[in-house]
Amino acid sequence: MDRLTEIANRLAEVTGIVGVCLGGSRARGVHRPDSDYDLGLYYRPPLDTPALRLLATELTGGPVEVTEPGGWGPWVDGGGWLTVDGLHVDWIYRDMDRVHRVWEQCRAGQFEIGAQPGHPLGVYSHSYAGEVALGRVLADLGSELRTLQERTRRYPEPLREALIDNARWEAPFILACARKGAARGDAFYVAGCLFRAVGLLVHALHAHARCWVVNEKGAVQAAGKLPSAPADFAGRAHTLFSALGTAPETLAAALDDADRLVAETGSELVG
Repeated sequence: MDRLTEIANRLAEVTGIVGVCLGGSRARGVHRPDSDYDLGLYYRPPLDTPALRLLATELTGGPVEVTEPGGWGPWVDGGGWLTVDGLHVDWIYRDMDRVHRVWEQCRAGQFEIGAQPGHPLGVYSHSYAGEVALGRVLADLGSELRTLQERTRRYPEPLREALIDNARWEAPFILACARKGAARGDAFYVAGCLFRAVGLLVHALHAHARCWVVNEKGAVQAAGKLPSAPADFAGRAHTLFSALGTAPETLAAALDDADRLVAETGSELVG
């Protein structure tokens, strides 16, 4: 941690950087020995990317690709993958003003889902607020990041209601749409609908428990541990995908199981 703090302090000297926050599994204490160290670089334009490249070269001992903002897509934004002292350290840009805007949308019960490479369910905009809430602030010019963190640790009730309401109507709807694909043996379409339906349930269960979701990885298992999750939620959700097959009968059977899981989850998402 001392080495990370040192790196964070060096990053905070770069023009444009507002604060640095350790995120991901390392921040939440659920990491594996081989887990990366994800450093969120919260910035305001213009960001001095040449200075970041010089620092990355110094830390790694060789040239490193560090992108301009937007280099990794509309939501992950950009950054760099570094190996420092044998450890994988990722720099991930976050536009501070955009994070503030997303937080205000969360408070108003609004969210959007953006397409992003590496995120098959899409990036739910409120993940920006969740990253701040769950992260460990390492450097913070002006205490702006810590102030926002204190606010985001209280899950907004309007967002909670919006995510639950969205799952209540869309999960049954998309499974009904999948029935047409199942009758034609269209496993690709059915699998996509199932994935979407389970994703909706995962976000609704987390919202019901006032817990943030930051990405799809491990989200089903985490949802299964929440108080309002149906019995064996994670096991049943994963079984939907492992037993699909391509025959209309097996696809329809998977959708029957999914309908039951949606119904049971919906009955728990009250209050």
